[in-house]
Amino acid sequence: MIDPTAFIHPSAIVEDGAVVGAGVHIGPFCYVGSQVEIGEGTVLKSHVVVNGITKIGRDNEIYQFSSIGEVNQDLKYAGEPTRVEIGDRNRIRESVTIHRGTAQGGNLTKVGSDNLLMINAHIAHDCVIGNRCIFANNATLGGHVTVDDFAIIGGMTAVHQFCVIGAHVMVGGCSGVAQDVPPYVIAQGNHATPFGLNIEGLKRRGFEKESLHAIRNAYKILYRSGKTLEEAKPEIAELAKQQPAVQLFVDFFERSTRGIIR
Repeated sequence: MIDPTAFIHPSAIVEDGAVVGAGVHIGPFCYVGSQVEIGEGTVLKSHVVVNGITKIGRDNEIYQFSSIGEVNQDLKYAGEPTRVEIGDRNRIRESVTIHRGTAQGGNLTKVGSDNLLMINAHIAHDCVIGNRCIFANNATLGGHVTVDDFAIIGGMTAVHQFCVIGAHVMVGGCSGVAQDVPPYVIAQGNHATPFGLNIEGLKRRGFEKESLHAIRNAYKILYRSGKTLEEAKPEIAELAKQQPAVQLFVDFFERSTRGIIR
């Protein structure tokens, strides 16, 4: 179903069965598959491929040569009806690739809202991206990676499959992330190691002094006390009872499976 207010360039191909919302703009030489749903106000600039079972929300900007919903690069994939879901108001720049999920990984690759994916970023199968994240040029995620809200991934950085990147993390450019990165941390290097806290980013997002102080204390317990992770967890959990901002550490530890960067 194509809304009558949508614009589709004569050179674009929109397969029967696709759902195209009000005010959508599909530019020249785009391809939209039969199982695709595109929300109101989204713009496909030109030469964009959207395929598979893919749902895109409202007011996204998708630039030329991007590929969304195509067959993933997992050799186990055998054509199962897996999906891609993308939220609202994302800016997806040139040559970004977002691959569909796998049956083994939950069937879904998901990108939230208000993200910026810069040129040539790659979101592999079964990744889950939160809201208001930034992926700089050539940032690459392996399969099954989780990236929480407000994270920034630097240019030319690769993240190993199954890693978790916590909220408000900043990973510097040209890094190789092989283990999980706790929330609020600045990480850099190959393999990435912690370099303190993303304090400037937190200040810009309105964190108060009390919260910043508690986050610093949690970081010290985790990285500067000489304690093992298992020894540090109870202390950080106790701190979280007094300061809600620290709860992100507690929740992160429950999801972490690869160990944390050291």
